Amino acid sequence: MFVLPDLPYAYDAIEPVVSAKTFTFHHDKHHKAYVDMTNTLVGELGLTGKTMEEVVLAAVGDKSKKKLFNNAAQSWNHAFFWDAMTPDFKAPEGELKAAIEKTFGDIATLKEKFVAEGIGHFGSGWVWLAVKSGELVITSTHDGENLLDQPDLTPLLVCDLWEHAYYLDHQNNRKGFLEAWFDKAANWSLAASQLKAAQGGGEGWRYPAPQ
Repeated sequence: MFVLPDLPYAYDAIEPVVSAKTFTFHHDKHHKAYVDMTNTLVGELGLTGKTMEEVVLAAVGDKSKKKLFNNAAQSWNHAFFWDAMTPDFKAPEGELKAAIEKTFGDIATLKEKFVAEGIGHFGSGWVWLAVKSGELVITSTHDGENLLDQPDLTPLLVCDLWEHAYYLDHQNNRKGFLEAWFDKAANWSLAASQLKAAQGGGEGWRYPAPQ
């Protein structure tokens, strides 16, 4: 059975970018509902014991498993999203900083392109910073889709574009939310460890194993 991962910080730790009220609804209710439904469907479909990554990949592209994919992928995306934020914000450094400068020139340009991708995505979804063949890329996915079925892409960071992720705090100002998130909450330490994993330095981030 999959567990709902605890937030890696206090509910009010990311304020004012993300309020404690938003986390209470988003983590405790939205994310929990995805995990609970995933557990139900995994049992019904005989996938008990599989990792969340294996469940997502078993369901992607299968119309008969669309409900499982939506819930499992959203379970994964949200858990990665929580870890993609930190109250101890530190600017990129080392190899990550060098990779940013190689691809984008500087962090300001990366921010501009990341925010633009998020604003330009119509409807619900996710905006990702990822690495492909050693080069950083920015992309977005719709609804619950993620990058797990794209083995040439390793996610470094993700920000949630669903309205419930920011509406209580920023109303319809998605741009303002993305800018504040990038400037004050993005976990560049996670991004650095993911970049290292993509270069062969470890397995990379995984959803907690089923219990």
